[in-house]
Amino acid sequence: MMMKIRKGDRVRVVRGDAEDKGKVGEVIRVLPKENRIVVQGVNLVKKHQRQTQSGGKTIPSGIREFEAPIHISNVQLVTEASEKAASKEKKAAKPVKKSAAKPAAEASETKPTPRRRGAAKPAADESGSEKLGAGENK
Repeated sequence: MMMKIRKGDRVRVVRGDAEDKGKVGEVIRVLPKENRIVVQGVNLVKKHQRQTQSGGKTIPSGIREFEAPIHISNVQLVTEASEKAASKEKKAAKPVKKSAAKPAAEASETKPTPRRRGAAKPAADESGSEKLGAGENK
């Protein structure tokens, strides 16, 4: 499958963890068979590594932190024009303060929530005891 994203491209994370969403980074590695890419500084995972010895070399133990691959559908290619547009949108969007008091017109329009039909208690019998449904015990 032909991939539009290549090593060295700048991409923005569109989907994923809340901490990674919206991040922009450079593509470090492309895995075309798995449709995944590795983005610098995105999807950081920690792996606990045991001390191993192979071929006369000793790999020390510890906690390694590295970028894990993410699916290519979760990123968007970033161009200079789109980056400038995104920064303008952020500047233009000002936070709107919510007022604590509601206007009188809105307060009168609110309707109470209707009661459920089956929520009422069963009526009392002439003898003063409540009616029991099928399978109910006192």
